[in-house]
Amino acid sequence: MLTTRYLTGSPNWLDLATPDLSGAASFYGGLFGWTFRAAGPGAGGYGMFELDGRTAAGGMAVPPEQGAPGWTLYFQSASADDTAERVRNLGGSVTYEPADVWDLGRMAHFTDPAGVGFATWQPRTNKGLDVVNETGSLCWAELWTPDPGAALGFYRSVFGWDEFAVPVPGGDTYVTVNPAGAGEDAMFAGLVALETDPVEAAGGPYWLPYFEVTDTDATAAEAEELGGTVRTRPIDLEDVGRIAKLADPYGARFAVIETSVRSVGGAASAA
Repeated sequence: MLTTRYLTGSPNWLDLATPDLSGAASFYGGLFGWTFRAAGPGAGGYGMFELDGRTAAGGMAVPPEQGAPGWTLYFQSASADDTAERVRNLGGSVTYEPADVWDLGRMAHFTDPAGVGFATWQPRTNKGLDVVNETGSLCWAELWTPDPGAALGFYRSVFGWDEFAVPVPGGDTYVTVNPAGAGEDAMFAGLVALETDPVEAAGGPYWLPYFEVTDTDATAAEAEELGGTVRTRPIDLEDVGRIAKLADPYGARFAVIETSVRSVGGAASAA
């Protein structure tokens, strides 16, 4: 499962690109209890969504002509420059070259060979998110992609991930990933074929973040009241929890889960 004891290859940051930062802050504040704190002069409007004073995510305003609204997942790297080189050599693209963020760390943005955006954070004084795997914070992720096998090969070569197959009802398996050598208890994401869910296929491949909640049904209803969209109504996943797939008022996709068995590590595909 996710923890703030970040290892190479594990998610250590998450941020939102939105055309209306004030509106997004209002939405996620109502949904998760977050407050927004601007990073200050020179940050280009970037800031942090905080949960009880702890950083749960980042966010910034991005005009529609500069990119679609959405969440970007960052993975820890010992060297953003080396990660960028591996991404290029493996058929991905570097969309934002490695750059220092003051003394906080070094970051870079990429797309994988299927066109899915992701990023890396090489920590210095800022180790990453202050809170994960608690109510109102990131607890899991899924890569929805046309070819999970090819995607696994790419990310494994970039970040050194290990894989673990979790049995699911019907005799299928759900492929999960974890940092190299950390074991199955450190799994943090699953890989799912895009074609298995028409809701996801309609939006194209991407990394889907999951946030922990205490009541999935109530959260889905609240999201609609706040102007968001329920993309997939709450459903139960055996031995995992109850999930719903949502979008904020500006179209950024995410999911929520009321976890029933934390030892599993996170969500499993509903497909």
